[in-house]
Parts: sequence; structure tokens; C-alpha cells
Amino acid sequence: MMYQRSVGAAASEDRLSRLIAERMAPGANKQHIDERIWDLFGEEWAIVFTDLSGFSRNVEAFGIIHFLQTIYESERILVPIIDDHDGIILKIEGDSMLIIFRNTIKALKAVASMQQACIAYNVGRVDEERVLLCAGVGFGRVLRIGDADVFGKEVNSASKLGEDTAKAGEVLVTRAVVDAVATIGGLRFVELDDIPVAIGKAYRFEYR
Repeated sequence: MMYQRSVGAAASEDRLSRLIAERMAPGANKQHIDERIWDLFGEEWAIVFTDLSGFSRNVEAFGIIHFLQTIYESERILVPIIDDHDGIILKIEGDSMLIIFRNTIKALKAVASMQQACIAYNVGRVDEERVLLCAGVGFGRVLRIGDADVFGKEVNSASKLGEDTAKAGEVLVTRAVVDAVATIGGLRFVELDDIPVAIGKAYRFEYR
């Protein structure tokens, strides 16, 4: 099974590499090749990027062992929640995770549950041992390359919101996320000011 999974991922990456090489050739019909790429890899997903607030400062202050402990604890707390909401973890890099969900509501419920779990975990703990989660969520058609990576505007926006913009305890989402769940009652979003132009409108998800 593991062999089959690795072949599947490698096959996707190999196919994309060959199409990109064709696209770079002189006289290539780029529009036609782009359509082929989207036909092969275009899928609709909710994209979640998470980050830990103040993490770099804590590493500098408390050292690499503290870094490893915080990573271990955050994964122990959060990964079961992601699984319960049918999320797929594509990448874990340092204190950040890239997660995809087929269902946008499940993505929002997952990040809300992740934040609540962190709040519960932090009760009674000293500041340097707290897990302070930031999250950014996007939704739309992306290029998914096996289980290796995803690419697209909503991926970039979710990354910017989760890793660079959100503060501890916040869940920031794109306009596409709000539009996708517009018919679902009981969800509250507050539009943000001073968001990078490339992202467009962004909102804070009032999950509490």
C-alpha cells in the first residue's frame, strides 16, 4: 500500500514536470497546456494553514528542546481533531501545518475545535508552555499534486492569513470561504481592515 501511494504521488509530480517543460518550449500553445494541467490536477478544496504565535521568540529564549516539545504537544493536540473532521495534512514544516478539507464547513469546525482545544490545554500553564494557534482558511479551485502540495490563489491567501496576519487565537478566512458557507446559519464573520491587496477581502471567524 505504501508503495502504491508513493508511486501515485511521484506519477503526479512527473506528469506536471513534463507538462511544464512542454510549456517552456519555443512556440508552445500555453493556453492548451494550461487547460490540460487544470483538467489533470484542478480540484476544489478548503485550505487551512496553521502557525504558532510567538514561536520564533520562544525558540530563541528557551532553546531547541523547547521547540521540539512545543511541536510535539501541538501535533498531539491537533492531529486527532483534523482526522475527526476529515482533513488531510499535506505538510508539517516547523510550527506550521498545511491541511486540506473537501468540506468547507468541516474545515471551519476543525479550526474552531483546534482553537478550543488549545485554550483548554493552556489553562494553568506558564506563558512559554502555551500553544497559541493562528489559522488562515481559503476555499476554491486549486492544483493538487498528489499528496505532495497544492497551488493556487486561495492557497497563497490562506498562507498569508494564517502565518503572517492572524494573531493568537484568531481564525482568518478569505471572501471565498464566507461565500461558500453563506447559506449556513449560525456562523459569524467580521470583515477586516488593512489586508494586503492580493488577498482581497478577509474576515475573522467568530468561532467562540
